[in-house]
Amino acid sequence: MREKKTTVPVSKNPVVQLDFYFQEQPDSADLDTVFYSPFRKLTWNDFKGKPSSDGPSAALSYTSFSYEGSSRIYKDTLHISLQLQVFFIKSASWVRPEYETPYVLNHEQLHFDITRVVVERFKQRLKQTPLNRDDYDSVIQFQYLEAFREMNRLQYAFDRETHNGLNAAAQAVWHDKIAMALKNNGNFPEELGNDINNIQLKPY
Repeated sequence: MREKKTTVPVSKNPVVQLDFYFQEQPDSADLDTVFYSPFRKLTWNDFKGKPSSDGPSAALSYTSFSYEGSSRIYKDTLHISLQLQVFFIKSASWVRPEYETPYVLNHEQLHFDITRVVVERFKQRLKQTPLNRDDYDSVIQFQYLEAFREMNRLQYAFDRETHNGLNAAAQAVWHDKIAMALKNNGNFPEELGNDINNIQLKPY
């Protein structure tokens, strides 16, 4: 993540305006990165890595997120722009050939969807966080680190609750929870008063 600052005279109490943009890039088989899009689901061809020689996992998806920031002053307003990237790394993701099934692929797609949900939650928290010109960059970085920790907890909880996808009923519940969160600014059903399942976010 990179923060670009411009040196411009600033009024003592500028208004802070925060804008978000998601990085979009044409899909290409030559690229090692897949940027998240609701219109572009993962395929087994995206899994280019070599399967681990140990461990029970059928597949592994390397998903993560980052941001790049810039700021400028216009009149009495400090404009902060954050470009958000939600991505999947092909060379670090793998599948064992005998597990290349639609069900297992759906499990891996849900991991990618969870990362997108976490970024939406990161975005919504920033919208609710007071920012000022003196320390906005450190506040954003703090919230980014908190979101990164939340992503790890959620990914772990998803695998734990579904037994790495072996529990089809639990995976169906997670599918519905994640779908609702994607449509509701990252809010899970229980946060919307629709308690179809409780996620116990335990550190690991």
